[in-house]
Amino acid sequence: MIKIFKTFGGYNEISKVEKGCWINVTKPTTEEIQKITSEFRLPADLQNDILDADERPRVEFEDDWTLIILRIPVEQTNNGVPFYTVPLAIFITDDFTLTICLQDNDVLPIGQPSPFREQYSKITDNINFILRLFLRSGSLYLKYLKQINQMTSSIEQDLEKSIKNRELNKLLKMEKCLVYFITSIKANEIVLAKLRSSKKITSEINEDLLEDAIIENKQALEMAQIYSDIQSGMMDAFASVISNNLNVVMKQLTLISIILMIPTLIASIFGMNIHNGMENSLWAMPAIISGSLIFSILGVLLFRKRQWF
Repeated sequence: MIKIFKTFGGYNEISKVEKGCWINVTKPTTEEIQKITSEFRLPADLQNDILDADERPRVEFEDDWTLIILRIPVEQTNNGVPFYTVPLAIFITDDFTLTICLQDNDVLPIGQPSPFREQYSKITDNINFILRLFLRSGSLYLKYLKQINQMTSSIEQDLEKSIKNRELNKLLKMEKCLVYFITSIKANEIVLAKLRSSKKITSEINEDLLEDAIIENKQALEMAQIYSDIQSGMMDAFASVISNNLNVVMKQLTLISIILMIPTLIASIFGMNIHNGMENSLWAMPAIISGSLIFSILGVLLFRKRQWF
């Protein structure tokens, strides 16, 4: 989907390209990709790079254009991994700024609440627009990291009583999210450093906005690394917990089998086709059943005294 806006706030949509406009492309089709290449003068050799879901963040400067790629977090529920990252490409020319992303996201101002979009409307140059995207991306990383931590805490409670691998698999998916985040945030940090030191950027950079974006990015990286270290230790610990829970269940089943063997043994002895002195007694059956129950109860009390139950 291709939309053209007069400003970076995404309020005033226009029908054709004007100087200083913002073109946003989300989930492009084959026809839209061809249109981008022909009408917006996107270099053909960059097309595959921009549309590659695994493309690394980087900066490219040419005489007529500048390309900046960062990786942003997105939320999903279709494959069990709640969060992952996708590339967001910003293609800058003298006439317009073009953003391309393969997924809908919360980084760009489109579809966001009005107070949030107004922050973008106040931006008049493309470099500070990019810094705002970096800042928003860092904030989303922090937001999703907190959600990952909450999900992990819920999984921990289930793992304490589990004897299956289902909860461990969920924990592995949380770890995968953190790996995605750490790799992407580190690469974004390099891009921010290049933007800060580049001499090819002629527009005035808002130093406060740049500093906020760097701080937000570093905070997200540190938090992701802390959560990853915690989960790495938890994986080993909870693997032992699951094994121990299974051993406890097997021990309880074994003890129940032993208790059930007592009345079975007594019934087998008195059920033999031999004389035992109780063939003609009216109290034979009640006595055997009572004896079985008494010995079974004594067995249970013995196991409880040894804290096996």
